[in-house]
Amino acid sequence: MSESDRSTRGDDRINPRQIVDAFFSETGWKPFRFQISAWNAYDRGQSGLIHSATGTGKTLAVWMAPILSWLKQNRDRSRWNPKRPPALRTIWLTPLRALAGDTEAALRQPLESIGLPWTLDSRTGDTKASVKARLLKKLPTALITTPESLSLMLTHEKLLEQLATTEAVIVDEWHELLGTKRGIQTELALTRLRRLCPNLRTWGLSATLGNLDDAIAALVGQSPSAPAKIIEGYRKKKLKLRSVIPKHIERFPWSGHIGTKMIPQVAEELERIESALVFANTRSQTEIWYQHLLAKRPDWAGQIALHHGSLDASVRRWVESGLKEGRLKAVVCTSSLDLGVDFTAVDLVVQIGSPKGAARLLQRAGRSGHRPDAVSHMAFVPTHAIELIELAAAKDAIERRELESKLFHHKPLDVLAQHLVTIAIGGGFTAASMLDEVRDCFAYRDLTDQEWTWVLDFVVRGGQSLDRYPEFKRVRIENDRYTVQDKRTIRMHRMGIGTIVSDAAMKVKYLKGTTLGTAEEHFLAKLNPGDRFLFAGRLVSLVRIQDNAAYVKRANGTPDTVPRWMGGRMPLSTELSDALRRKLEEAAEGRLVGPEMKALDGLFEIQKRWSVLPARDEFLVEKIKTRTGYQVFLFPFEGRLVHEGLAAVLAYRISKHQALSLSMACNDYGIVLQSPSELPIESALATNLLSPNGLEEDIIASMNSTEMAKRQFREIARVAGLVHAGFPGQNKSNKNLQASSNLFFDVFEKYDPENLLLIQARREVLQFQLEAGRMKAALERIESCRLLLTEPPKVTPLAFPLLVDKLRERVSSETLADRIARLQASLEKAAG
Repeated sequence: MSESDRSTRGDDRINPRQIVDAFFSETGWKPFRFQISAWNAYDRGQSGLIHSATGTGKTLAVWMAPILSWLKQNRDRSRWNPKRPPALRTIWLTPLRALAGDTEAALRQPLESIGLPWTLDSRTGDTKASVKARLLKKLPTALITTPESLSLMLTHEKLLEQLATTEAVIVDEWHELLGTKRGIQTELALTRLRRLCPNLRTWGLSATLGNLDDAIAALVGQSPSAPAKIIEGYRKKKLKLRSVIPKHIERFPWSGHIGTKMIPQVAEELERIESALVFANTRSQTEIWYQHLLAKRPDWAGQIALHHGSLDASVRRWVESGLKEGRLKAVVCTSSLDLGVDFTAVDLVVQIGSPKGAARLLQRAGRSGHRPDAVSHMAFVPTHAIELIELAAAKDAIERRELESKLFHHKPLDVLAQHLVTIAIGGGFTAASMLDEVRDCFAYRDLTDQEWTWVLDFVVRGGQSLDRYPEFKRVRIENDRYTVQDKRTIRMHRMGIGTIVSDAAMKVKYLKGTTLGTAEEHFLAKLNPGDRFLFAGRLVSLVRIQDNAAYVKRANGTPDTVPRWMGGRMPLSTELSDALRRKLEEAAEGRLVGPEMKALDGLFEIQKRWSVLPARDEFLVEKIKTRTGYQVFLFPFEGRLVHEGLAAVLAYRISKHQALSLSMACNDYGIVLQSPSELPIESALATNLLSPNGLEEDIIASMNSTEMAKRQFREIARVAGLVHAGFPGQNKSNKNLQASSNLFFDVFEKYDPENLLLIQARREVLQFQLEAGRMKAALERIESCRLLLTEPPKVTPLAFPLLVDKLRERVSSETLADRIARLQASLEKAAG
């Protein structure tokens, strides 16, 4: 309603719902039923979780609720005073600080349209120091922040009185935080806010989640002030998924053999539309695809761009604004554009390679047609033929709403230790009340008295083995109250708040000073001056490494290497693995549903002729002798991470039957064990080879679990405050941090073997790195399957990719591609 309308009526009393409906009308929409349901639940004092497809109005479903609440409490517009804005009412938590700017723009729109006298600010790691200083004095009516920044605010006692006026916390993209230590950091901060604001309402937003009950329990805690509500919005947004099928499907495919050969077809796809996002699974892939697209279409220079998390923030912002304003035809990106940013102009999403999960596929597809009534279009580009089965399986999983559940961390004591120091700095706590508070947090609901006592002792004196060292006496007890007084401890802790631990990174800069982004130290340390590599869409050569920065200059020619960032591997999800086995069963029965499965008809025909296509209740083992030795191929179809652990366990178990020289390889579909002498596979299968019994002991015996635990302990040591990454501009090297954490590991192992952080490190290795839980479930499933042991005359289509992975390890004067081409030709001739 305009000012002139109000003055004509001479009425300053407003109808809150009419005000909100008028805002929706201005934007060309009317409220959806699920949005109204969220507003009503909020009005009743409830917390909740909104689960709705990407681009269907979740933001307004939660944001308009506190606005309506304030309007009902302040119906007299004449009393609204922009010079005296309301105190803090709403905190909006975003998982990525890069999203804060876009979130602020989206939230500001209804405030300005309605004319609310609210203030809105962002407080993240990217916020200017002057703004941070201002916010320390006075918080806005609505604050956008990250889990780390919220925890940091809890260390400032003078802010607690302002935080206590909070009416609601809204957690955006809750599925991104769930199952991570950042999610648990968020849970702990929310639990603290509930103590400050007993009637706090907590709302989460999510697009792609399987275990909704656990998700809302983690969000609202163990004792919410009112029953929490799950609100389903648009569950089935209009979605069109199709594959860009290679013009020639090889019946003996191998991982990566299609890859950039699909550039011409992808260019044709991009030619037909105005704007697209081209998703790759790793930052290295984005660099390669960007260069190949430019080489194919040099006239697109300036019209296509690159976006990933290691690029400088200014570069990323330029790309994002180019997409919004329609200046860019395509952006080659990673998960850095999975979330949040609203690009309504995007016509098409291209997915390079399998995203390894139905939820991730759905999330990315939703970046196009980012409106409730729009159709989301995705074109899937396989990097090898068998990935077409994964897309067909993902389509089925999405249709059946079988989205991935999150695997939760269970009471990680490193995060709890950090949180206790945070609260001790921000005014302190008593042990009894803090224990009640912590147990109200879903992740620590069954924290034992012994564990609680141990963590308190750890933050007070460093635990049993660090008692002699003053720097680990961070918290002190006075009159039963735990506080921190030492200024150096406070400074160090504030700088180290957070749970994101990555390999040490160096800035990559031109000699003249322009920053391109960051690359991980382990990659840059291996380069010599003059080595050329792709970075930020450019070919550069290293000049020197100095002051924790890699200085580069423009280069010509071809790259010597491409940066490899850690964390790029995505495991095949449990749900997609099951859907994949279902599609293979259909193919075994002769039912090829959809263009992807029909395109693989020739491959399936040879697999069935030479061996078997297994049904879901069958487990296939192939025994083949090749020129390189005796091979046994096993096909659990459980994903690479599960297979890596299983391969080591199976090799260990076989070696107990007979001393053998064994080598292994695995992919998402199977495992190959190779030996120069015949493997006793029949006798091994007849005993305990595939038994789930004794799995954990065999994992520990078969792998370098101590070394893996040491690496995991480095993360735990940093989160718990045992080691510090250094001050700004004086960051410690990755090698230095690892050495420091290794020293603690060795000391604890020798003098304090029951140290709970040591036990946590070993548990996290088993649970998250080796996926021991999934390994056990896989073996239990396999144990109930009918065993199919075949001896094919030649390497089968399913086995061929595994054979290629073994070949990659061999040193040969021939190129890998030439060697494989000859193998393929030989197999094709045999297949007829």
